[in-house]
Amino acid sequence: MTDTTPWHEGERAVQRRLGFAEHAEARGVNIRDFMPEQHRAFFAQLPFAVLGALDPAGNPWVTVLTGEPGFLSSPNPKILHIGAYPQDIDPAASGILPGARIGLLGIELSTRRRNRMNGRVIDIDVSGFTVMVEQSFGNCPQYIQRRDYGRRRRPAFPEAKPVAFGDAWAMSLIAAADTAFVASSTPPGTAQAGGGVDVSHRGGRPGFIRAGEDGAYEIPDYRGNRFFNTLGNLLAYPRAGLLIVDFASGDVLQITGTAEIVWDGPPGAAPAAERLWRLKPVRMLRLRGAFPFEFGSPEFSPLLAATAS
Repeated sequence: MTDTTPWHEGERAVQRRLGFAEHAEARGVNIRDFMPEQHRAFFAQLPFAVLGALDPAGNPWVTVLTGEPGFLSSPNPKILHIGAYPQDIDPAASGILPGARIGLLGIELSTRRRNRMNGRVIDIDVSGFTVMVEQSFGNCPQYIQRRDYGRRRRPAFPEAKPVAFGDAWAMSLIAAADTAFVASSTPPGTAQAGGGVDVSHRGGRPGFIRAGEDGAYEIPDYRGNRFFNTLGNLLAYPRAGLLIVDFASGDVLQITGTAEIVWDGPPGAAPAAERLWRLKPVRMLRLRGAFPFEFGSPEFSPLLAATAS
């Protein structure tokens, strides 16, 4: 590995532990410190993107940013302007400050395309905020459920309702969820190469996220790109944020809490996963109307068959 490696020590430790250090070293060239033209064009056509940010206490949060296509624009390969903010009641909003690191996932559910961009906020104004690109890379479409989205819902008055672990709506949503988004980070305030905030997609068969009896959520870790960005962050900084969308209503469930990696394999409920990690909530919120699109029924990823018991 060289001084220009895109991997921080947490990621390298996971890669070594699981036997993929050489693979990651060879594939590291695919993580760029600029956005290729294809990614710039992809972000510009999106009506929404998923944002990961840290609040002032260092808690990771995930949220959804929306706008007319073009609200994400890249005037040059090193810069991405985001013409939207989270709602004021959204905890992620407090993490958008000059100098703060954020993670952004562009995902097009109708085509299963996704690209990630991690960077640092360099400017804010009334129209949005501007990010200097630090890492840009693509992901394969596996585990993404294809969904067509049509018209926008009528604007809803924003409301953030605290919920507890056993909340009936939250438990019902999680029991049926096939899609989630996770935010993770290296320790805030450190300047290690390859570090920062990252946000990623997670998908599985409905109910793939399980509520444990001890008040923690269990998220299976299926085979992916072998970069181990999320696990590497959790090893370095054991906190995470989770976002689950209620596609029927447009409400979202936001969770932030402490994280623990279970290395020795998942329990019998998730035998196809290679391992799992657990999220113990510190704070949970229901944001009403945060995802303002109407969606059709999902077309499940063909790879989900491999996750069956």
